[in-house]
Parts: sequence; C-alpha cells; structure tokens
Amino acid sequence: MATRNIVLLGIGHTNAHVLRQWVNDPIEGCALTCVSKFPTATYSGMLPGTLGCQFREDQMRIDLPALCERAGARLLLADTNGLDLPAGTLHFADHDPVAFDALSIGVGSMPAGWERHADVASLVPIKPMQNFLDRLQKRLESVSNRGSGSRKVAVVGGGVASVEIALCLEQLCQQQPIRGGLSIEIFTRNESVAAGMKPRSVRRSERLLEARGIRIRPRQTVTEVGDDFIATADGSRYETDVVIWATGAAAPPVLGKLQLQTDERGFIATSQTLQSLSDPRLFAVGDAGTVLTAPAPKAGVYAVRQSPVLWHNLRGLLTGGALQSFDPQPNFLKLLNTGDGKALLEYGPITTHARWCWHLKTWIDKRFISEFQADG
Repeated sequence: MATRNIVLLGIGHTNAHVLRQWVNDPIEGCALTCVSKFPTATYSGMLPGTLGCQFREDQMRIDLPALCERAGARLLLADTNGLDLPAGTLHFADHDPVAFDALSIGVGSMPAGWERHADVASLVPIKPMQNFLDRLQKRLESVSNRGSGSRKVAVVGGGVASVEIALCLEQLCQQQPIRGGLSIEIFTRNESVAAGMKPRSVRRSERLLEARGIRIRPRQTVTEVGDDFIATADGSRYETDVVIWATGAAAPPVLGKLQLQTDERGFIATSQTLQSLSDPRLFAVGDAGTVLTAPAPKAGVYAVRQSPVLWHNLRGLLTGGALQSFDPQPNFLKLLNTGDGKALLEYGPITTHARWCWHLKTWIDKRFISEFQADG
C-alpha cells in the first residue's frame, strides 16, 4: 500500500506533540514531514524567564533536527507561500512542492499592528519568538552609546506577556548591568495591564510594576514608531530607544497565502474537530485556527490542550476512525513570571505572589519542554 504523507506546517505546541508521539507510536502506512522556517521551536512559557537570566536559551528550545531524527520524520526548513487543494500540495518560495494526505497548520500568530512599523530600526516584535532575544540584544547594543542617561524601553501592549517581559527585562538589567540602566514603560490602550486577569490580579500586577519602577501608560494607543520616539493617538510623543511590540494576536501573513476560509481576524476557520472548513484534510491548531462555534483566547494553554485531540483526529482521518471534538475549558491556572524569583498565580478566586509559585511554574515548564528534548 502506498505511503501517505502527514505534513506539519509550523512546529508550535500542538504540532510538536504530534512529532513527539511519532517517536514511539507512528501511524501505520504514513510518513511525517515537518515544515518550519527555523531549526528550533521556542517554548513561550520560558521566554520571559530566559530573558531574565533564569534559564539558558537551550533550556527553552526544541532542537527540531534532533527530534525529527528520533521520530524518523523529514524536516524541511522552507518559507511557505501557497496551497493547491485540488492537487493536495503545499508550495514554497524556496523549495519544490510537498504532497500531503493530511496537513496540520500550526504557524502561530504575530502581534497585531507590527507590520505598520516593520521597517523602523527601534521596533522589536515579540514574535517570531525563535529570534526575539537576539533581536532585542542587538537593539540594546546599538543604542548603548546614546548619551549618559538611561535607555528608554517602550513595551507596547497591555496583556500578561507585556507584564512578564517588562519585569524580566528589568531583572536582566539587574543581572547584566546596562550602561545608564533601563527606563521601562508599558503603553496600553486599555485601562490597565494584565488584560484577561481578574481585578485582584490586575491590582497586584500594577503594584509589582510600580515597585520595580516600571510605569504604565493606560489609554494610550501607539500610532507611530520612529527610530527614537513613539507617538500616540492623543497627540503625545515619547522618546524611546527600544520598542518591544507585544500586542494581542493577529494572523501571520502566511495564512493569507493559503486562501482558506478564515474568521474575521484572518485565522483559519475550523470545526470543533480542528478541521478547516475549506477541506477536511486540513487542521488548524493553536493560534492559527479558530473554532467558529467555540472560539478560545489565543493562548498557549489552549494549544497544549488541543494536542491530544489533533493526534487522535489525524489518526482517525487516515484510518477511518471516529474524530473527537475540542471543548475549550473557560478557566485555567495562570502563572506570570515576575522576574524576581517569584511568580503571580491566579486560579479561580485565588491570587497570590510567592516564590513557591515560581517553583511551581518552573516545574510545569521544565516537565513540558523535557518531553521534546534529547533526554525526554
């Protein structure tokens, strides 16, 4: 019987689970091809801690060539630029087309609005995460000789990612002193930071930022970014050396090239089985997809929870078995790395900030990433 080909486009949390499962339990009669623009995958849960010198960079990364070798999978480092559904082929700017019998799209998201300022030297979008730390370090180095005062960093976006990045960047400055130090401000169009958390957690986040000298500028929508300034919708102008763009999720450009049915934001529209509404051979997972009947926030925890559903449904699609539905749970444990050896925990009615919360977060994160690393 001819071998059928499963293709994973993007190796985020959900698709990485398929690759990990393939090591010990490949689907009979199928080959696996992994497509990525980068030779590593980055675990978002450990990115802020790595920025704050709590972890080595290799601790938050998945070595894709090594994992693919263990799984007997083919790894293709290429830039996707199209999809031919009738032919069942995925197309690239720099490689021959690849045929698929099933395709799982997990290319993540980009921070909303970054593309309007893409050519500005001061802009450092938080994604792609694979090279965020390198890009940030290069920008900090490039402005290290600007005057004798502190380097001004603007973090644009009011979500939990902005809070973690700001706090861990301040910790970096403590661990690796930067000439003149850093002056960090968070710009958000909302009333405050930590969007999506409960009021008690928001207030605790505000106090933590204030205690660390990080200023919040609420109700400020950034409309312009220059090499040494940002401007906001109310006409204000602020001097900046580095602009970290960490706004909410927007569809990455590659999704528009696939010409599939999408939601109003450009993410691939799926059923509850995670299958594209354009073609049942296609799945869209993590940030890349939206279950139209039960949309979930674009958060890594949902990508992880989709993992067993995707694995089951890929097998079901190719072997004729029943498919499962993904039912996103509304509540989940939230742990924010505050960069000081502690973490802010929110679970149900509980909000607390303590060292044991950081140890819990670190244990969860290291246990997760170890499954994909060489000794996992």
